[in-house]
Amino acid sequence: MIRSVAETGSTNEDVAALARGGAEEGLWLRADRQTGGKGRQGRQWESPSGNLYASTIVRLRSGDPPAPSLALVAAVALHEAVSHHADGITIKWPNDLVVDGAKLAGILLEREGDAVIAGFGVNLAACPEKVERPVTSLRQLTNAAPEPAALLQTLADAFGQRVRRWRSQGMDELRQAWLDRAHPLGTPLVTSEGAGAFAGLESDGALRLRLADGTSRVIHAGDVFLI
Repeated sequence: MIRSVAETGSTNEDVAALARGGAEEGLWLRADRQTGGKGRQGRQWESPSGNLYASTIVRLRSGDPPAPSLALVAAVALHEAVSHHADGITIKWPNDLVVDGAKLAGILLEREGDAVIAGFGVNLAACPEKVERPVTSLRQLTNAAPEPAALLQTLADAFGQRVRRWRSQGMDELRQAWLDRAHPLGTPLVTSEGAGAFAGLESDGALRLRLADGTSRVIHAGDVFLI
């Protein structure tokens, strides 16, 4: 089920409230505009009209793979939905979509009891100004952009399929699907743990970083930037 509103503070906060009220897995909420959109680590997510802002619920079940790996599920599904509209889109760990180093989309996952709230923000018609890191939009890339509602329908279908595969096929299939869509091995990265080269994913989806001295470090959380 997809619900749409003209404006809200944050679709993640709204869907978290619905989850507390017993809303079932598969519910989506899309807003034309957010007044209090948020990104990772509490950052503000600028939310002008014309872009996609939407959140959904995954109800965790006994036997599911680790809940944090839903970050990879969300990234793969979003890549599948958005890559119909532009070439050269890759995933940056754990779940940003980038084109030539410029951020096109982001995902925020938050825990709410036995549920995970997955929020998606995609720069379709516009992108933020005066930000520290490069950003882009589909309109900048292709001179065109799909309507948010249309893209959400594609995303909802892809995400539902990917959640089912996550449950039935586990981490190995998901890990490979993510790697197939990510920046290449050896890509230079800088993290809160220092700079290094992308050396793949651990079995649980954590980032493997190869340092200059040849040792490796495993990153479970934190900011990661392309150099």
